[in-house]
Amino acid sequence: MFAARTLQRFQTGSRNVSTIQKKATKIFASISLTESKSRSDINAMTNLTSRLFSAPAAAYNQTVDTFPSIVIGSDGNLSAQGPFAESQAQFLKPDMESVKTLSHSLKGANMGVVAHYYMDVELQGVLTTIQKQQLEETGTSRIAIADSLAMGDFAVKMCEDGATSIACLGVDFMSESVATIMTRNGFGHIPVYRATSKHIGCSLAESAENDSYRAWLQKGNTENDSALHVVYINTSLETKAVSNSIVPTITCTSSNVMATMLQASVEIPNVKILYGPDTYMGENLVTMFTAVLDAGWDDEKIAKDMHPEHNRESITKLRDSIDVYPNGNCVVHHMFGNEVVNTVRENYDDAYVTAHLEVPGEMFEIAMDKSLDDKGVVGSTSDILKFISRKVALAVEEESENSTGSKRRLKFILGTEAGMVTSIVKSVQDILEASKSSSVEAEIVFPVSSEAVTGVDDDDISVVPGVSGGEGCSTAGGCATCPFMKMNDLDALGDVADMVIQDPDDIKLKAHLPPQRLTGKKINGEDAIDLGSEPILYMRHFMQNKTMPEKLVQKLTSPS
Repeated sequence: MFAARTLQRFQTGSRNVSTIQKKATKIFASISLTESKSRSDINAMTNLTSRLFSAPAAAYNQTVDTFPSIVIGSDGNLSAQGPFAESQAQFLKPDMESVKTLSHSLKGANMGVVAHYYMDVELQGVLTTIQKQQLEETGTSRIAIADSLAMGDFAVKMCEDGATSIACLGVDFMSESVATIMTRNGFGHIPVYRATSKHIGCSLAESAENDSYRAWLQKGNTENDSALHVVYINTSLETKAVSNSIVPTITCTSSNVMATMLQASVEIPNVKILYGPDTYMGENLVTMFTAVLDAGWDDEKIAKDMHPEHNRESITKLRDSIDVYPNGNCVVHHMFGNEVVNTVRENYDDAYVTAHLEVPGEMFEIAMDKSLDDKGVVGSTSDILKFISRKVALAVEEESENSTGSKRRLKFILGTEAGMVTSIVKSVQDILEASKSSSVEAEIVFPVSSEAVTGVDDDDISVVPGVSGGEGCSTAGGCATCPFMKMNDLDALGDVADMVIQDPDDIKLKAHLPPQRLTGKKINGEDAIDLGSEPILYMRHFMQNKTMPEKLVQKLTSPS
């Protein structure tokens, strides 16, 4: 099996931090903001380690004023600063034997792969190389690394291309969403496999699976005649179904959440928006609307840069109509607290700052303030990738027009999960290679708090990961790498592909299918799967037509 071959690779190699991190992490797991080119455009959308090894010793010697980072040289080569960055960089240039082995298994299984940006770095490095090989050989690829929404669309394209199985690398709600989108596009007969048979949770998604969330929805629906639940797509199908049975619900992504709210408030008079479960994202959206108003935007500018049917009065009304669920957060983005923020402010003033919409307010505000001068970006994972790529491309263009011969390094604070670095490095390397740049470099900085570094009394291991003290995780809350996403690894994917090759009807594969909690169930007399799928279909209608679905509008505007 694939795992046995990889184990041999580990046994013959040196003992290193990355290997320990990967294994320990698996155990721990038991807007669209328009890509802007001017200040005006940007303003528009912004304003359990000790149990594994030994008791922790003193904190690893990393000063608080310096974050780990990866430097992408003008020649495309990488250099890492700090153990955390070293562990990330190690697999950005994958082992070619692993590439060959996995490629052979995926081809034999006739399997397409959709993976989230936050995947294990080793796995992403191998997948990216296979993707490149497939494109060179056939002009198409059955490998896609994307955000949670695009994963479903890529899966459909792979099915249309002839794939007979799909591996979905993410957390459980992502496999549910991919399977739902495939079913609605006529490919429900094609199996979607998770990399592991175990439950792959998500701290954010699970915050919406409790009585308090349902009580919050019921209260909002009772107190408002036109309550609309805008739910983050990063939730389970069960959450979407139960929510939709309580109050009309539409899903959103970090790329389209602002546009969804703007359009809903135009088409639904006196709408009351219940946003959840991501507390930070909801609060950040309110902050962005407030920033627009505080900046003195007039009606003309709001209509031009935000939405043609909005003005100052309507934006104020929309902002005041948003009720944010108060108790939901992502373990990754929750880590960007005071210590990290202070270091960014004091020692990285020259850096571009990126922040996902899910990060806490202070970190978000730094990126938002920077974005006013096109020195930062707030938004989705795709927005962050596009911003960094654009800045590097612009620097290369400036170099070609006015070369000084001296090195120019662009520094980017990565305000989201560290797994994003794989796609970022690939994009930057492609830009530098295509331009033949000789002076532009890019440094990707991981804002890891000093609390997140723990030393151990081991001659071979300098730091280890852990909820209570591994580098990349903070006792103050959160991790720079998602322990749940890292349950998807190279061994696991290879094993699933091998099982499909050996016997696609193997009963063991059933445990790798998306959760089936809603199969055969009804809520208030309605099919639970249909109830859970409806909010996703509403969102897809909006994305395709730029209007709210008529059925959804009628639910909110027609007398009961």
